[in-house]
Amino acid sequence: MIARTAPAVTDQAADGTVPRSVPRVDLDGVGRRYRTAGNEVVALDSVDLHLDEGEFVVVLGPSGSGKTTLLNLVGALDTPTEGRVRLGGVDLTTASRAQRARARRELTSFVFQSFNLFPALTALENVRFGADVARRSGDGTRTAPDPGDVLDRVGLGDRLHHFPHQLSGGEQQRVAIARALATGNPILLADEPTGELDFTTGVQILGLLQQQAEAGRTVVVVTHNREISRIADRVVELSSGRIVRDGPPRGGRAAVTDLHW
Repeated sequence: MIARTAPAVTDQAADGTVPRSVPRVDLDGVGRRYRTAGNEVVALDSVDLHLDEGEFVVVLGPSGSGKTTLLNLVGALDTPTEGRVRLGGVDLTTASRAQRARARRELTSFVFQSFNLFPALTALENVRFGADVARRSGDGTRTAPDPGDVLDRVGLGDRLHHFPHQLSGGEQQRVAIARALATGNPILLADEPTGELDFTTGVQILGLLQQQAEAGRTVVVVTHNREISRIADRVVELSSGRIVRDGPPRGGRAAVTDLHW
């Protein structure tokens, strides 16, 4: 089992469950460089970032600023070229492939812009698959909410047996969020979660994500849409792989209902 050092969370999430203690996210002097056609591309450069439990953080920046690279490092999908990435004191930089896989199963859940649902599985089966993978983490004590209950909580109780092609874009994204919540994992990472949605549906999705942070999960949303950053507890702005601003939203925090784009 991966060690955790953060204190326990006692508030209930929107799915009715209590998240396990949320690991603090620590990035110290992190850089990520790639070699492409003989050229070096600097995706991240000397990034220091520390996230606590229950924070709703928006990572803001234009295309190519390093947002998705940062998310992949936090989610144990990638390793830095230099610096250190830790989740709850676990050093992912020196971790084995098996240890990083366990971190993904036990600590983080992703919500992707393109939904990434299995087309041959129903909404219920997609969510159940995610929950089953997370439950295989190995200590026998893993509990997670019922997939059907989670889908009902995100407003899809009457769409359990629909396939992705039978659902709207907003409904598919809600299935993706339900799948992430059904893992019971304490860190929720969302990559442009409203990018393919209309405004009304996008606001509904942001409201669901905000509820998870209020319940104690650490929620990180990557976006190029500055308007979305208005509802965050904290905004991390990236430019050319560097953090250029880290603090509360400019002008103060807004309610989801006040957003417009």
